[in-house]
Amino acid sequence: MKYNIIIVSCIGALLSFSSCNKTQKDTTVDYTEYVNPFIGTGGHGHTFPGAVVPNGMIQPSPDTRIDGWDACSGYHFSDSLINGFSHTHVSGTGCCDYGDILIMPTVGEQKYVSTDSKSQQLPYASSFSHDTEIAEPGYYSVFLDTYGVKAELSATKRAAIHRYTFPKSDNAGFIIDMDYSLQRQNNLMMDIQVISNTEIVGSKKTEYWTFEQPVYFYAKFSKPFVHQIIDDTITLDNGKPYALKKALLQFATSQDEEVLAKIGISAVDIEGAKANLETEIPTWNFEKVRTDAKADWNKYLSKIDIQTDNNDQKEIFYSAMYHTAISPNIFTDVDGRYLGQDQKIHQTDEENPTYTVFSLWDTFRALHPLLTIIDPDLNNQFIRSLLKKHDEGGILPMWDLASGYTGTMIGYHAVPVIVDAYMKGSRDFDVQKAFEASIRAAEYDTTGIICPDLVLPHLMPMAKYYKNTLGYVPNDKDNESVAKALEFAYDDWCIAQFAKALGDSANYEKYSQFGKAYEHYFDKSTGFMRGKNSKGEWRTPFNPRASNHRDDDYCEGTAWQWTWFVPHDVEGLVSLMGGKEAFSAKLDSLFTAESALEGEMVSADITGLIGQYAHGNEPSHHIIHMYNYIDKPWRTQELIDSVFQTQYFNAPDGLSGNEDCGQMSAWYILNSMGFYQVAPGNPVYSIGRPLFNEVTIQLPQNKNFKIRTENNSKENKYIEKIVLNGKQLDKPFFHHEDIMNGGEMIISMTNQPTILQKTN
Repeated sequence: MKYNIIIVSCIGALLSFSSCNKTQKDTTVDYTEYVNPFIGTGGHGHTFPGAVVPNGMIQPSPDTRIDGWDACSGYHFSDSLINGFSHTHVSGTGCCDYGDILIMPTVGEQKYVSTDSKSQQLPYASSFSHDTEIAEPGYYSVFLDTYGVKAELSATKRAAIHRYTFPKSDNAGFIIDMDYSLQRQNNLMMDIQVISNTEIVGSKKTEYWTFEQPVYFYAKFSKPFVHQIIDDTITLDNGKPYALKKALLQFATSQDEEVLAKIGISAVDIEGAKANLETEIPTWNFEKVRTDAKADWNKYLSKIDIQTDNNDQKEIFYSAMYHTAISPNIFTDVDGRYLGQDQKIHQTDEENPTYTVFSLWDTFRALHPLLTIIDPDLNNQFIRSLLKKHDEGGILPMWDLASGYTGTMIGYHAVPVIVDAYMKGSRDFDVQKAFEASIRAAEYDTTGIICPDLVLPHLMPMAKYYKNTLGYVPNDKDNESVAKALEFAYDDWCIAQFAKALGDSANYEKYSQFGKAYEHYFDKSTGFMRGKNSKGEWRTPFNPRASNHRDDDYCEGTAWQWTWFVPHDVEGLVSLMGGKEAFSAKLDSLFTAESALEGEMVSADITGLIGQYAHGNEPSHHIIHMYNYIDKPWRTQELIDSVFQTQYFNAPDGLSGNEDCGQMSAWYILNSMGFYQVAPGNPVYSIGRPLFNEVTIQLPQNKNFKIRTENNSKENKYIEKIVLNGKQLDKPFFHHEDIMNGGEMIISMTNQPTILQKTN
């Protein structure tokens, strides 16, 4: 089976640029050669292998299943049938949406009616083999065995191009399926029109994760067709009516005839979709689109150059880089129009595009901190986009999809994204507005928010009211009380740092106190963060292994994982637990406890277990670095090494949990370079176990930061000495400005645990 990409020849100067390590002889590096888009398409990674460019609006990709948790991206590596190629996908999420505008080439009778509401297979699905499947950044190809057709896909930011190689047939064609969507969403509106014998337009609006998600398309074909529009309602086996809306296209083909299709999409209107296509793909030159996509990816991937003899490590790293740039997705048409958070059409300019798909509960932890290093300008674009959403919808989003508030997850983590950038000196946004928006997100106020009624109590939970009035969140008043409260405390601490930097002493004091609210939940008798009711009584019975997915005191986790979510005040948590030695013993037990979980509905998100540490889900991602705060850096180093060895692989099931829009990958990128940010908002990095012999980070203003690792080997996983720009460190921490100023860090490794000490 082909897990790895097929390497395509480098084409001239369009693909050429210098290696990060310049020598007298300029070296051309094709970083896309090391990307394996199939990583995460198996297991529960929920990624897709189709064509996409960095932060692109459109993602043409094969769909192999319709229903179930592992259909979130439409594709699963274990499947052997392809239903077709839809044009919108989310990457690595635990909730599903999209799967819009599916196209499938056919040869022979076009079967399209199925009354089985539970079937994963559409009537026109084709078998395929991974042996004929190729995926690389910006390109996907597969042979459809049922029809004898080779399918190829590529993309620009807002448009896709398809190339299909047909056998000889008098009855070839395409099915364009408008009623199809992933997990069978409620179609509120569908329309499709043939405007010439080579052009089709259409629109649809669905209700699912986002309550109202519109999409418009304009498609043009290289070969004239005759057509039939299917506009009908059938009765499913479960007795429910189902509306069909499809276009059946037919034509004759000669042997190995290539037929191309170009499709532009928009959330604004059909005119926007057409302009997106005609601007970005004006000709039928498939190879140019593919080549340009490759060049776009190389520009992004080249921001970090690694040196290692381990090819699997290199493919895991650059595949992780690839996954960090799939979303957020640009949501602005080429003419500057976009669908706003108020569901109205707005106008912007080229410097301020709007983006969507902000998985903030996940990505505030590592993806956005990574971007503050390798692309702070893009991160500022994201922040300006979040502030637009605040202006249009009334509040910063928690989880934004297609400019819609979903109310998914907990906390208000647009705040640490904003504050972290500000504290790092990256401030190309309206700072006062950002501060006011951050405070608005922390207060309980349901007025002025434009969202569906069912979303409002999740977007603005009563938990905020209780934390602001009672000082804690009672578990008999709101669900997931402990997890919400701990994340509120961290987010409020971020606001305090923002207020202090702006000279607002009143809000600094107020939110600093809120930042200490985690203390309410620590039960010294059990050593865990624990639910407390409105009478101040601990929840009983209590079981730190217990999980009842999204319906207990925690969120996608247990007391074992959530007890450690105090990233902003590790010293305070150490004190609560009785000092460094008691803290160390408790932390050790996290990684050595039996991995069993208990409960009637254990959260499927608790994966990648090392003891009770769950690397497959985000609440655990900072925990390993806590050893650095108690003078036991060797434990951080050996545990990070263990994660490298057991949680990331160069294979379809190479992720231990949902990719979550780049967070799982961003953790790997930062830690494999040798550091991680425990508390975004505090611009300090904790040093772990560097994986590569040499890393060069390309920075703005033509600077770079190099990390050289001496005596690096599988056995030498401990750090003996760290020298930063000629100065030896005696603590495993350094500052963001140390990177951004450029320079070099030299890390010497050994096979024995050690405490960093300066030598004379």
